[in-house]
Amino acid sequence: MEPLEVLKNFYGYHSFRGNQEAIIQSVLEKKDCIALMPTGAGKSVCFQIPAMIFPGLTLVLSPLIALMKDQVDAMNQLGIPAAFLNSTQDISEQRFISEQVFKGQIKLLYVAPEKLYGGAYPLVEMLKKIELSLVAVDEAHCVSQWGHDFRPEYLRLGEIRKSFPETTFLALTATADKDTRKDIAKRLFLNQPQWFISSFDRPNITYRVSLRSDAFGKLVDFLRIHPNDSGIVYCLSRKSVEDTADKLNANGFSALPYHAGLERATRQENQEKFIKDEVKIIVATIAFGMGIDKSNVRFVVHTNMPQNIESYYQETGRAGRDGLPSEALLFYSFGDSITLGRMISNSDNLDYVRNMKSKLDTMVRFCQTKKCRRKFLLQYFGEDYPEDCGNCDICFQKGSKVDVTTYAQMLLSAVVRLEQKFGLGHVIMVLRGSQSTKVTEKQKELSVYGIGKDKPADFWKMLGHQLVTEGYLIQEDPLRPVLSLSPQAWEKLKKKQKFLLSMDGDDFFQGIQKTEIDETLLAALKSLRSSLARKQDVPPYIIFSDATLVEMTRYYPESDYELIKISGVGQQKLEKYGDSFLQVIRNHMSENGIVKEKKPIVKKPLNKGTSSSVLETLEYFKEGLSVSQIAQKRGFAISTVEGHIIDLAASGKIKVTALLTDRVIEEIKSARESLQVEKLKPLKEHFGEKYSYFQLRLALIHPVASE
Repeated sequence: MEPLEVLKNFYGYHSFRGNQEAIIQSVLEKKDCIALMPTGAGKSVCFQIPAMIFPGLTLVLSPLIALMKDQVDAMNQLGIPAAFLNSTQDISEQRFISEQVFKGQIKLLYVAPEKLYGGAYPLVEMLKKIELSLVAVDEAHCVSQWGHDFRPEYLRLGEIRKSFPETTFLALTATADKDTRKDIAKRLFLNQPQWFISSFDRPNITYRVSLRSDAFGKLVDFLRIHPNDSGIVYCLSRKSVEDTADKLNANGFSALPYHAGLERATRQENQEKFIKDEVKIIVATIAFGMGIDKSNVRFVVHTNMPQNIESYYQETGRAGRDGLPSEALLFYSFGDSITLGRMISNSDNLDYVRNMKSKLDTMVRFCQTKKCRRKFLLQYFGEDYPEDCGNCDICFQKGSKVDVTTYAQMLLSAVVRLEQKFGLGHVIMVLRGSQSTKVTEKQKELSVYGIGKDKPADFWKMLGHQLVTEGYLIQEDPLRPVLSLSPQAWEKLKKKQKFLLSMDGDDFFQGIQKTEIDETLLAALKSLRSSLARKQDVPPYIIFSDATLVEMTRYYPESDYELIKISGVGQQKLEKYGDSFLQVIRNHMSENGIVKEKKPIVKKPLNKGTSSSVLETLEYFKEGLSVSQIAQKRGFAISTVEGHIIDLAASGKIKVTALLTDRVIEEIKSARESLQVEKLKPLKEHFGEKYSYFQLRLALIHPVASE
């Protein structure tokens, strides 16, 4: 079986993405590989597909116990035999799975690193007694002391490489700088590894950064744009997690907290509710998320600045794994860097402190940058991104700057007249001529007192924030938010230059585009998905991703043949869920008078790269070879070549009449009409051995493909 056939038959996708195919090919050639792929780029496919092709077991080493069950559930839904072994299982369950592994009934086994050598019966001893074809090390950056998420238990993974010198190893991670990359290869003892570094770009994610002034009010405004979406809100402390979750619920949002201080059962319950879409928002410390494979997270909000770009990139990467438009919003203050710097300094490892403080400085620069945020991120990871992305707050603000010279001079003068000893709130009170007792009589005598009363406080607050963001005002001490002028501001005032600033504020609607989809049908499909998921006790996205449902609303598939053309609908899921989803779509079309164009759903043309195998079949067909002759020539199963022929017929590259007579086509079409069926099975039962499934599928393509 070829990799593309596995992808189509089990996963329901018609082509590979990025480096997936090249990585899989190298693994199948038994070469050690290191793959850097962004979150959501499909790392798992790179070892799951070889696992289905290799004769023995594929071992997946992962620190994410929470993720193991989700991935195994997803594999079993696809018809791929997978299991996991970890501390959540009792002895009898672990023994049963071990027996299945011995019998060759499991293709993928997920385990945590400590399981390999820990306990009375180390797993590594069992593995020596079976055929171990592939070892996949997921989250491989955990092996490196330079990684942002170093795990001591990962240090022993080099030993398993020595125990299985003939086994192919694949290391995967979403984030690793140059030092971490070298460390991964060294510590895992990989044999001349092939490197695959994918683009770190996540074009579907919109990046936004805002000063943490009135952060909760801004957060509420932001969430109201996403009323039905799932999202993660990260907070720095347990207390802020609890407070934020309570306040969100008080404002009518569906939110639950998650942090290490909660009872384990409560944490697990809250996580399950979020994964299963029973609650929309999880408010959490960064302890949450690494083990989450939820594909329909639409936004990630940081209420504090992360320690480094790697953490920020990985955490924001939990949004939009299904490829649909998603948001990353970060609130920061100048005090964040001081707080995080103190946390880093608690380490006794001076090299670590030096390295992490350097990373923290870069994170601060990201927050304060005036250039495209995506360009900044990608350049950090060594990737050239010449153009501005047009999909971040910096890009949205370009061209929207206005001349606020007079007001900026007023505000800066007030800061100076107050001897650079007060915060923005007090400066605004003086500017607006406040009668508050906080404003002293001496301050009321200043020339700047009351000169800004014609503008509301919100205007001055926005102007102050923009002056801070642009680097004209400095706010250094988090405990005393005192403003002072930067050298840049003094220079500008001295030269009497204009202040051109974006005064749109934090307009979270800016850049948000709603796609034209049938929202009513999407809601009905999501409702059906939730119902099926509850019955099977799995997360809804394991049934079908949001992206798959959205595609259904776009194409309105009305038959098995059309539904299997939808990305994410493989043969196994078609048989399990096809009737239910088709019924909802047909009912919706009937009730709303929707009539679609009668044309095939062919989204991906057969061309170079991933479909080269199909095109090779086409060349043999043109030479006059039969299906069985092509299969023999290419060393394929007949069913594989039949699948190629079906694709070629559907795309119009082969005429159905070259394989079936008009009489046969008409007979099969007439039988379907008289039986009033859409699925192939009733037709097959009607004809018995007279016609094969292959002939039935070809005949039903004919009227569509020939129009």
